[in-house]
Amino acid sequence: MINRSKAVDLLRNNNNFSILTHKSPDGDTLGSAYALCHILQDIGKNARVLVCGEMPKRYDYLRENIIENDFLEEYIVSVDIAADSLLGQLESYIGKINLCIDHHPSNTLTADNILIEGDSAATAEIIYELAKLLGVKITKDIAKCIFTGVTTDTGCFRFANTTAKTHRVAADMIDAGCDGTYINRVMFDTKSRSRLEIERMARETMKFFVDGQCAVIYTTLEMIEKANAIDDDMEGISSIPRQVEGVSVGITMREQEDGSYKVSVRTSDGVNASQICQKFDGGGHQGAAGCTVEGGLEEARAKLVAAAEEIIKNNK
Repeated sequence: MINRSKAVDLLRNNNNFSILTHKSPDGDTLGSAYALCHILQDIGKNARVLVCGEMPKRYDYLRENIIENDFLEEYIVSVDIAADSLLGQLESYIGKINLCIDHHPSNTLTADNILIEGDSAATAEIIYELAKLLGVKITKDIAKCIFTGVTTDTGCFRFANTTAKTHRVAADMIDAGCDGTYINRVMFDTKSRSRLEIERMARETMKFFVDGQCAVIYTTLEMIEKANAIDDDMEGISSIPRQVEGVSVGITMREQEDGSYKVSVRTSDGVNASQICQKFDGGGHQGAAGCTVEGGLEEARAKLVAAAEEIIKNNK
């Protein structure tokens, strides 16, 4: 583990950077990656972002004014990637990452140097701090990338990971020219018809357990195909079960091609989501975590409910 000062030295003393994002890229990994790319280019470095999979169209604005250069990569940086398994299509980089920048305390990524700040609401907050230490002026382009990372990973500043520092970072980005109103509208108030349809179908699967304290929803491959939904449409579905009054653990299960279920857990009332997911070799934060569970739907759901019940009861 390294500190910010060491990370700054590594960024300043190397060149020809490839910046990696995690699979099913979200606002924090993309915002952090493009912000770092701008920062490195602003100090005269060659840098590019390697997006894992297809980049959702609503994030296209993050690419604006990025310099596209051909170069032989020399230094590999990952942002917001907490485990080797999250590299997905970039799995060839496993064991080759020089610097990992992340905010997940449960991080197990294989990297030469690891900077983790678990008290940051988003990796984008860490990127902002590194920019300041590098002496980089926060331009409008950098600001909108950092704001995107912060607002998406806090659910528009509604999740429990939001801190006073988070609001100060967001305010600094607005001062630097970021149109926060526009970004929040695109991220949270604009939905495709496919997104509305898959939300409707997911809500219909909701069941309650542990005296109503745990709610579970799921999506199957058949449902996703029927709704004509893409990965971008699935983002945010995990917040649905926790919206119900009295629910302290919301679990969202998404069927994968191999029959397993990708699981997102969202919690409140002091219940630790990471402790639930750690039982299935996953992890994350106290209020939000993820894992993968094998087995059919009923079996996988039963395992998750049992784990949630144990944590809920231990929390009393």
